[in-house]
Amino acid sequence: MGKIDPSTLKITDMRFADIDGAPKRCTLLKLYTNQGLIGYGEVRDASSRTYAAMLKSRILGENPCNIDRIFRRIKQFGGHSRQAGGVCGIEVALWDLAGKAWGVPVWQLLGGKFRDRVRIYCDTDSEGGGRDMGKALRERMAQGYTFLKMDLGIELLMGREGCLSAPLGFLEKMREYKKTVFSTPHGSIDPRAMRGEAYELFNTAHGFTGIHLTEKGLDFLDEYMGEVRAEIGYEISLAIDHLGHIPVEDCIRLAKRLEKYNLAWMEDPVPWQLTGQYQRMAAATTVPLGTGEDIYLKENFRPLLESGALAMIHPDVLTAGGILETHKIGDLAEEYGVQMSIHMAESPIACLAAVHVAAATRNFMALEVHSVDVPWWGDLIVPRLEIKAGEIAVPDAPGLGIEALNEELIAEKLHADFPVAWASTEEWDKEWANDRQWS
Repeated sequence: MGKIDPSTLKITDMRFADIDGAPKRCTLLKLYTNQGLIGYGEVRDASSRTYAAMLKSRILGENPCNIDRIFRRIKQFGGHSRQAGGVCGIEVALWDLAGKAWGVPVWQLLGGKFRDRVRIYCDTDSEGGGRDMGKALRERMAQGYTFLKMDLGIELLMGREGCLSAPLGFLEKMREYKKTVFSTPHGSIDPRAMRGEAYELFNTAHGFTGIHLTEKGLDFLDEYMGEVRAEIGYEISLAIDHLGHIPVEDCIRLAKRLEKYNLAWMEDPVPWQLTGQYQRMAAATTVPLGTGEDIYLKENFRPLLESGALAMIHPDVLTAGGILETHKIGDLAEEYGVQMSIHMAESPIACLAAVHVAAATRNFMALEVHSVDVPWWGDLIVPRLEIKAGEIAVPDAPGLGIEALNEELIAEKLHADFPVAWASTEEWDKEWANDRQWS
């Protein structure tokens, strides 16, 4: 490859490879250019490559260094949660190309860094009781992790008599649904298994399920958390997630029970759109509250931040709008005195995108990595992504810091529905619509 001229760089193609087990299905993305540079991006976990492919005709011929210009053109096609995957995946690849073209790391393009190493936390699974979970978390501490997170909610109560109440028969349907659609230890959902009633159960929001915690259920979760703290002590930060789809009143009852355990935060207790419910919770408990992994664009974080209900926001770079938008969200949160951590359950491409944001954002606390127990995960990129003593070193190499992808490993891990990596996407080259939203 000869000398790169950033001023004449043009996007010429976009292609995909879908891999499985990292920990869920992940769609990796390449943007090709007229000068041989390739930019790496990723569509959010368990999303669809179509969200990105439909945008191909809108970015072909554009200079990838004009990141904000391209983002403003395509951001109207994103949505909350996985619907943002295409816009964000492309935006990440643009940053990778711009950094490579100009010879600087992404964090430098964002204005510099506040830290050389980024703190990692990993969700931890465990069978059995609170002591077992505590021991699993203690193993994380032995590996060097300085921040912990675990699940604590109705999943622990589903098989325990008298711990939950609901319309008769509903809990049985929930248990059957779980057996049917949750196919891996990480909870990857096979949408083909969701039909009729299963689909309705999956799409029933927290306040509409009719599920409530009983005093017996509250006692169990209280004791479970006490056993965890007995194992790990009180000096290390510990957050909780996945309470289950229970109404705000039950979330408040549980939060009050857990105040004595000094939690770092309680994550996504109710849907993020319900600002008033977050305000009710914040007024009723001292447990810090956090949300954000399913929110697209900074303006949609503003109502929650203005409400004063949050102690922590938790955007995912592949949903929030990409690298620059997540950085702006962190700065916005800082104005309201709110800490930012980052959600990440994807490949090392998305992880490094988050690392650059974390390095350049002052109020950052911790980055989630879901794949620390997947032995081949870090090998997907060259150089290998290493987590040492619970941290990732911030790369100094241009762009994201990825020299190449491990094509041999990607070929080995391809998803069954997409058995060919980087196949032609020319059917999307001329997709067109009048995209203007005003007259």
